[in-house]
Amino acid sequence: MDINESPLSRTPSLYVVATPMGNLQDITLRALAVLHAVDVVAAEDTRHTKGLLSAHGIAATLMAAHEHNEARAAEQIIGRLAAGEQVAFVSDAGTPGISDPGARLVAAVRAAGHPVVPVPGP
Repeated sequence: MDINESPLSRTPSLYVVATPMGNLQDITLRALAVLHAVDVVAAEDTRHTKGLLSAHGIAATLMAAHEHNEARAAEQIIGRLAAGEQVAFVSDAGTPGISDPGARLVAAVRAAGHPVVPVPGP
């Protein structure tokens, strides 16, 4: 990929981005590029994610997407995708979707006909 080329698809998509499980510097270059480029970052814990983004100079719009608001968050994310926005989803650490709302969010986004793009991590 050309360094000046956008890491995002032209089609509005949900990017499931893996984050470091320990040292914040362990994040991948692709994950950083995606987090810089998306319109909004949906996070399991916005306080934790704000620290990660801040450590890497990323000023992203954050929204909460956790077990207590997952249905509403999924609707909001699907609405953003339908409006042409690009959305990233991150958990506190690792790849979203194992023991957090990620699996249900991905299922809802796919059922609505939007692409889901994995961004694997370290």
